[in-house]
Amino acid sequence: MQPANILLIHVDQHRFDCVGVNGHPAALTPNLDRLAAEGVNFTHAFCPIAVCMPARTSLMTGVYATQHGCLVNDGVEGYCPARGDLPTFSRSLKAAGYTLGHVGKWGIGQDATLAALGIDDYVPASAYRAWRGAQGLPPPSRANTWFGEVDPAITPEQSAPAWGADHVIRLLAEAAERNRPFFLRWDPEEPHLPSIAPEPFASLVKPEDVPPWPSFPDPLVGKPAIQRQQVRSWGIAGWGWDQWAPVVARYLGVVALIDHQVGRILAALDDLGLAEQTLVVYTSDHGDLCGGHGMIDKHYVMYDDVMRVPLILRWPGRLPAGSRVDAFVTAALDLATTFCVAAGADVPPTFQGHDLVALANGGQVLRDRVFGSYHGAQFGAYSQRMVRTRDWKYIWNATAEDELYCLAEDAGELHNRAAGGACAEVLHALRGDLAAWMAATNDPLLNEWTRRQLLDGAKI
Repeated sequence: MQPANILLIHVDQHRFDCVGVNGHPAALTPNLDRLAAEGVNFTHAFCPIAVCMPARTSLMTGVYATQHGCLVNDGVEGYCPARGDLPTFSRSLKAAGYTLGHVGKWGIGQDATLAALGIDDYVPASAYRAWRGAQGLPPPSRANTWFGEVDPAITPEQSAPAWGADHVIRLLAEAAERNRPFFLRWDPEEPHLPSIAPEPFASLVKPEDVPPWPSFPDPLVGKPAIQRQQVRSWGIAGWGWDQWAPVVARYLGVVALIDHQVGRILAALDDLGLAEQTLVVYTSDHGDLCGGHGMIDKHYVMYDDVMRVPLILRWPGRLPAGSRVDAFVTAALDLATTFCVAAGADVPPTFQGHDLVALANGGQVLRDRVFGSYHGAQFGAYSQRMVRTRDWKYIWNATAEDELYCLAEDAGELHNRAAGGACAEVLHALRGDLAAWMAATNDPLLNEWTRRQLLDGAKI
């Protein structure tokens, strides 16, 4: 198999359901929808951890956060980068003769230099701020703090996503001149809040056109107290949908702005004659509550709002166009393996993922459940582990009551069924699955005391 060129568009905090092809009535994403029509839409892709740096480190190293050791973002209590000598997909591609480029947010918590990771060209997200100042443009306003607003000083062509896409297109043009395969990655900082966008994108989606999430409203009854505290910490207690709808509309406006840049990049691939030889991937590090459960951002929860991510792959002639795969995927881990296979490079023996190209072409389904973890944030340390099947999700909260959701009946994850004994058999089975996964991944939190909680039901 001829090695593929690889273009990864890896955005920040894009919900699975905020893509037109995935069903949101107000999501304006014609270019992502086109990518799905020409490729494969993986409808049950999940992140292994819904925090930026640990998730991005999992993508680079192909293993879960408890295995690479970067558990929280830098600047947070307990931050520790992953070892620099851990195998990465980037090193495998470099050894296979690839040129590697990275545009935008880095956010990889690994103690290694860019050169040591095989990166040839790097355009950091911070360079946009300098570029903006050099154009005589003021910095974006933050008057509305985290809840989105209009950037009146710029046009869409002067926005950060457009600036990033410009660099991607430039690097694609340079790659077209070389007679060697390339891996190019674009990591915009959007649509991560605060969702600041220029017109017309800032007002493209009308609040009245945005329906409430299935997870809204949620009184958070029978759930860990930390969720109610988080609402207070954000200053959003008691918000109704009339307050959330404008926030979601601005978020969807930024998604539309990113989609527009994806269209420009797809057109550049066509113009440069690269489309047929390039595997294009669109995904996100994790999702965003964005009003789901009456909360924002992603901390102290493992709801699908934050754990489920969009994942679309296009590779003409190698992937079945217009297809969808409903099998469970752990996006970060599976992509790391997929990149190595598509490049004809060695897959490091430490990698935990599977080849998505083989899966999309009728390969064996290797997962009937996905797992995840969470370890804390700027609001404090907090340990969680998750196992999710088609019909159930179990969340073990090491220092709070557990959560169990029947997804077949409660897609919004509103009713915690862990207490009361009615679901004791399901709870016992999922706890066993979780303990087995923790053992297999050498999770340091699995010990004689926590094992008793999980396997013997010694849990409040």
